[in-house]
Amino acid sequence: MGKNRITIHDVAAKAGVAISSVSRVISGHRDVSAKMRAKVEAAVAELGYEPDHLAQSLRKGATMTIGFMIRDITNPLFSIVAQSAEYELRKAGYSIILINSHGDLDAEKENFALFKRRRIDGVIASLVSEDSPYVRNTINELGAPVVLLDREVTGLNASAVICDHAQGVKQATADLIANGYKRIAFVSGRKDVFISRNRIKGYEQALADARIKIDEDLIRLGKFGEEFAYEQTKDLFSGKNKPTALISGGIGASTGALRALKELKIKPGTDIAFVALDEWPMFDLLSSDLSSVYRDPEEMGRQSARLMLDLIAEKAPSQAVVPTTYRPRSSSKALSHA
Repeated sequence: MGKNRITIHDVAAKAGVAISSVSRVISGHRDVSAKMRAKVEAAVAELGYEPDHLAQSLRKGATMTIGFMIRDITNPLFSIVAQSAEYELRKAGYSIILINSHGDLDAEKENFALFKRRRIDGVIASLVSEDSPYVRNTINELGAPVVLLDREVTGLNASAVICDHAQGVKQATADLIANGYKRIAFVSGRKDVFISRNRIKGYEQALADARIKIDEDLIRLGKFGEEFAYEQTKDLFSGKNKPTALISGGIGASTGALRALKELKIKPGTDIAFVALDEWPMFDLLSSDLSSVYRDPEEMGRQSARLMLDLIAEKAPSQAVVPTTYRPRSSSKALSHA
């Protein structure tokens, strides 16, 4: 006959605490002392206790699953965000359903419908657009808590993890200006999302502080993907009045821009100054020592999980701000022809 299943009663007896205390620790409840949590976790580890999530779900009327929707899981930054969030949510007994929108509004709408059918307990989402007509109604009618990643939607009952992109981009642009650059191009994604607006805000503030007139032709906003940045970078260097520096918004955009520069035989740090917004080790294959504006994807994941658990615990929606940091390297140094 097999070994009897370890129960929550066994854990309570081993830890010398009430069953309700064990339940609060296992469910990730915040109203638990550090001493109590340590005693229960030690008993759980020693006994090898595994919570019966199916029974918990039936009691709570919950599925113990969180929907996690992003534009493109192949983006390394969001892979880390998702992994970090999953780690935190798993500790509280939740699993995640990861799904892509592929940057398509119709696909995004279908994904929300899928989450609703699955009766998920919450959604963490990086929206394709903040002002698409269905967004507010779809999310408000979802019947589950929502945490947005780097998005701001008015009239929405949701929490959000926001990165202070303007801070890092302003520092990067100011450094380029200090190194003698005035024609600084900016290539990034859609205009109708917070991340692009916030990045452009930092870029334009730095130019205004230096009393440099904004040249709209140097600002290319449209899509976050590699191909858009590749095409726009090629176009920027097809005319007579070429940029002397380039800031690219996102891993896909930086990959596309660097590929275009390589084809054009324009070397970052030698022929042009270059700053990538977000970091990726594979950039070294295209160009070494790239200056960048960094945001911590693990912290984004941790904060999104924390906000989700707070909403599930029926706390009021709130916002977490993750800073960005400019990291200058050789690709943004002063050139003799800047």
